[in-house]
Amino acid sequence: MRAGRDVGRNIADAIELIDEAADKGAEYVQTPECTTLMELEQPRLMAETRPEDSNPALAAFSEGARKRKIWLHIGSMAVKVGEGRLANRSYLIAPDGTIAARYDKIHMFDVDLGGGESYSESANYQAGPTAMLAELPWGRLGLTICYDLRFPALHRALAKGGAKFIAGPAAFTRTTGEAHWHTLLRARAIETCTFVLAAGQGGLHENGRETFGHSLIISPWGEILAEAGVDPQVISADIDAAYVEQIRRKIPSLTHDRDFDVVVATPSKSPHLVHEP
Repeated sequence: MRAGRDVGRNIADAIELIDEAADKGAEYVQTPECTTLMELEQPRLMAETRPEDSNPALAAFSEGARKRKIWLHIGSMAVKVGEGRLANRSYLIAPDGTIAARYDKIHMFDVDLGGGESYSESANYQAGPTAMLAELPWGRLGLTICYDLRFPALHRALAKGGAKFIAGPAAFTRTTGEAHWHTLLRARAIETCTFVLAAGQGGLHENGRETFGHSLIISPWGEILAEAGVDPQVISADIDAAYVEQIRRKIPSLTHDRDFDVVVATPSKSPHLVHEP
């Protein structure tokens, strides 16, 4: 997607793409982070955001999932959770329109990339307290959002919790995306032996932010099964959940963790080398 500042238009754009995916036979559909709004200015962000129980976007997406009989994963949307505080929340909606899982982004994107490009997500959003797994008909789905991608421990915990698929919806900046997007997503797929599904925002947005796009579907072996460009579009792939167990039998690294201590080696204080007889 290339979400802008008009929530209604963003919802309509998302529904159009969701319908296109469903028309192509998709049973699970994922949208990017910030599906309903891309806004950096705090007053406008707060003014355009609603609590979950009165959120028109959530009602529209629930109806869309029910109408098309799909598992609809809204990568994330801003939700008001208190006075001046938001959650960057992901929703997995079941084919009957009910909310099957919620996940609030754990890791806040507080960075200074240089050249005047900096972000402080924690200024407006509160971090989520827990990781989240959801049951799909084909196996468990681990939920993450964007910056969570840089934290392997979260992904490993989801895989050890039974995830066969890990979702990584994002609004990666062009700067970081060009450098790290493909590498990080393939690494997370390989080290967890899961399918990684990552829908991304792409292009120059109304608020001036530029995102990388390149939505990806990646196999547990690290193969790219489908990739988008920068412009809004739908990509799809046929997924065989049994492939996860095939790869885990070949490389059972999830069962090989060991506890260990970290020791810092320091030079000997003795000026002479000592040779044992």
